[in-house]
Amino acid sequence: MDAIRKDIHNSDVPVLCKACEARHRGVCGALSPSQLQSLSKSASRKKLGSGTELMGESLTASSYSNIIGGVVKLVKMLADGRQQIVGLQFAPDFLGRPFKNESALTAEAATDVSVCSFPRPVIEKMMSESPELEHKLLEQTLKELDEARDWMVTLGRKTAAEKVASFLLLIATNSDPENDGESAEFDLPLTRADIADFLGLTIETVSRQLTKLRKEGVIEVRNNRHVSVPHLERLADIAGF
Repeated sequence: MDAIRKDIHNSDVPVLCKACEARHRGVCGALSPSQLQSLSKSASRKKLGSGTELMGESLTASSYSNIIGGVVKLVKMLADGRQQIVGLQFAPDFLGRPFKNESALTAEAATDVSVCSFPRPVIEKMMSESPELEHKLLEQTLKELDEARDWMVTLGRKTAAEKVASFLLLIATNSDPENDGESAEFDLPLTRADIADFLGLTIETVSRQLTKLRKEGVIEVRNNRHVSVPHLERLADIAGF
């Protein structure tokens, strides 16, 4: 912690980066102060409203982004116009796929989000010069692969109750990485319809399972979106973990 505090106050670190979540837990943590100085010259911090498209499927990607705050949903479109939410990204995830001209997915802000964006050529040049950055991006890619495989089990084998509990646990564990690990409090980043889409359930089933969890005291719900989980271990047991 002392090393992190010293780094935050290092005069060589750009002001934009000093209090940035991605600076230490995200890919930028692999960069030296001088590399951060170089990257910050082309970086732009943006706040985007819910529903904003950050990356379009089959469109050429001109930039990459670190997610600083909020939740981004990854969507795959079918030929007939239907969509499937295939993943969620949280701070400090890296948004984009280096060395690929087109995006295979649509990335849309599920909530209000803050991102730090960089031109694609700048990141790819820096990757060629920094094995540490390339390694960090590979780590995130493998992490996303592991999460996708775990989610395949959730969708393919778990009951409706286990699916909804797994979704709530996913949000709880990513909404506040600094929490005590015993309880959590968060706003649902998806509508009931989106949750149903993500879990392969109907809206009615999602609502019934949320009501059941609330009646059993596993969760508390206020204003239809704000969720409190008094005991994460109990939620994890229901999720099948």
